[in-house]
Amino acid sequence: MNQHNNARPITGVNPIVALPFTPQGDIDLPSMVHLLEHLAGTGIQGTTLFGIASEFPKLNDAERTRLAQLFISTLAGSSLYRVLSVTDHCTEQAVQRARQYARLGADALMLLPPFFLRPTPEAIDAHIAAVLEAVEIPVLVQYAPGETGIALPVEQLAAVAGRYPHAVFKIESTSPVEYTRAFLAQAPGATVMNGYAGIFMPDMLDAGGKGVMPGCSFSEVYVAIYRLWQDNACHAARALHQRLLPFIRPWMSHCEYIIQVEKSILHRRGIIASDYCRRPGWPLTPADHQQIDQLIEAFTL
Repeated sequence: MNQHNNARPITGVNPIVALPFTPQGDIDLPSMVHLLEHLAGTGIQGTTLFGIASEFPKLNDAERTRLAQLFISTLAGSSLYRVLSVTDHCTEQAVQRARQYARLGADALMLLPPFFLRPTPEAIDAHIAAVLEAVEIPVLVQYAPGETGIALPVEQLAAVAGRYPHAVFKIESTSPVEYTRAFLAQAPGATVMNGYAGIFMPDMLDAGGKGVMPGCSFSEVYVAIYRLWQDNACHAARALHQRLLPFIRPWMSHCEYIIQVEKSILHRRGIIASDYCRRPGWPLTPADHQQIDQLIEAFTL
């Protein structure tokens, strides 16, 4: 296990890894390695596998195990913070997988709380607690009500922060800034990361967030924004972010939409061999492909 990474706080740009498939829908392992090696050279602080942008519901257990091993081993020589996401809806299975990923060498976990069949708040609390008690490495508790359909009150997450010092939080609601301010008022020592393609990135950093977890196809842009912010060039950071917004805001209208767009950008950039997404997916229009070309040109990717 990488003790050096475990000692570091989770901050900065930590994109969710896309999963390359062949045009026949099989996992493309060489493209996966190439993508991870590319990401390691972009200036990011860490990266996460099996987030929503990784198409995790479309994988079987054998594929998940093989990809987790490849992810950890490929990035073993880098300084990146390696995060594996636990997405099981069953608490016992989530605990087993969390321990498996910790043994494998993950520097941290991300935890998507269960939402299938709308478990009670008490059941969700018990699930989160069971995973946090199963491992000693940091656990990013993911709050994504737009995707899960379950809203958690600020007090519920603040209680988790109070009980578990190794709990970290990924807040990606449609109004994350207000939620984050209210959450940090109750849990001032907590670390908050933001997802949602980084649409709210500058405002989230201003609210006390520590970084962003977007897709991975143009990580360099998020790195540039983050570095400007770290250098107190907040006006320049916001200006660069404003150039990005017209692209990412429409793409984030549906998860499958931006997953396909990110995959197509990676393919267009020559980082992966195919932009295939497992079905059901989101077919892109000629206008979408034109937008992709414009983004690549606008940011000289």
